[in-house]
Amino acid sequence: MNNGKAIIFSAPSGSGKTTIVRHLLKTCDYLDFSISATTRPRREAREIDGKDYYFLSSEVFKQKIARNEFVEWEEVYDGNYYGTLSSEVDRLWAMGKHVVFDVDVKGGLKLKEHFKDRALAVFVRVQDLAILEKRLRHRNTESEESIKRRLAKATYEMTFENEFDKILISDKLEKTLKTAEDLVTSYLFPKNS
Repeated sequence: MNNGKAIIFSAPSGSGKTTIVRHLLKTCDYLDFSISATTRPRREAREIDGKDYYFLSSEVFKQKIARNEFVEWEEVYDGNYYGTLSSEVDRLWAMGKHVVFDVDVKGGLKLKEHFKDRALAVFVRVQDLAILEKRLRHRNTESEESIKRRLAKATYEMTFENEFDKILISDKLEKTLKTAEDLVTSYLFPKNS
C-alpha cells in the first residue's frame, strides 16, 4: 500500500489508549493493529503470541536489533524491551490497511519521527495523576511497587505531550471514543483533498 498511513496512540500506562485502539479496530475496517514485540512475560494466560504481542526472548530481541529489523524499539522497564518490527508494518500495508499503534510515549515519538508526514501521533492523557492511579489499581494486575514506578514514569511522560500532533483527554469514555474516531477520520480522509 503506497499510501498507507500510521496512526499512533501513546500515553502513560492506564490512560486508556488500549481501550481507544480496540474501539477503533472494531469500528474502522480500514485500520489494523501493529502487534508489538516484547521480552516481557505474558501477564495473563489469555495473552496470545502473534495476536497480543510477539513474545521474544531477550536474546532473539537483541539479534533483531542488531539486524536492524525494528522501526523503533525501547527498553521500557529494566530488562523489558518493546519494539515495532518493520515486517509487521509492511505486512499490514500490503493488506491495504492503515496501521494503528498502541505504544509508550518514547516509542510513539520514534514512530512519529520515522513515518513523518505519513503519521498522526496522538497523546492520550487523563486530567490528573489521581485518576491514573485509580485506573492502575482497578486493574488488579500491578504490585504496589509497579504502580509507583508507573506513576513516576507517567509524570515524566506527560512532559512530552506537546511533541505529539494531537492531545486527547481520556475522561468520559463515549466522548473520548468519538473524539478519537473523528481525529482518525479527519486525518485519513480530509474533506479538502
